[in-house]
Amino acid sequence: MNSTMNETRAENTPRFSQHNKEAFRNPWVLGWIGGIILVLAVNAAFIVTAIVTNPGLVEKNYYEKGQDQEQNFISQQQARNRLDWHMKLDATHKPVVGEPVRYSFNIVDTKGIPIDGDTAVIQAYRPSDVDADFETRMQEVGPGVYSTELTFPLKGIWDLNVILTKGEDSLKLTRRISVLSNDSR
Repeated sequence: MNSTMNETRAENTPRFSQHNKEAFRNPWVLGWIGGIILVLAVNAAFIVTAIVTNPGLVEKNYYEKGQDQEQNFISQQQARNRLDWHMKLDATHKPVVGEPVRYSFNIVDTKGIPIDGDTAVIQAYRPSDVDADFETRMQEVGPGVYSTELTFPLKGIWDLNVILTKGEDSLKLTRRISVLSNDSR
């Protein structure tokens, strides 16, 4: 009788053992394990993607420029308000990879009188690839009119910055453009 009671008690008491595999049949346990594995896999994929596709877009002297950013922004706003110049950047046609496109930059004051600057520079900045960035000086083709031809090596989004300098004054005009591929025309 004692042996039957021990057998009955052994059947009714749960077995807490590391050899018990019943926990891995529970859908909640499997769901938690699957969720943890999914989170770890997604994080690993993000890390690998960040390392493989790193464009290296770090501004030179980023610390110094960051410290002066607010002051530069304020001085640009003050110069823009004081000078009250109206600037416009136009292209002859939509830019296409490998084909030259002429850009014209016009600048006038509030009365429509053209502004003759000392230098005008256009910078082409590709947000996703610092190696493709380039800069060229614009030629003055008339009073307040500057022009240059640009050929973009890659399709996609580009930021154009035109910087006009006249004496101590300097103003910047920024435009975002999209360069088409040869086969999308």
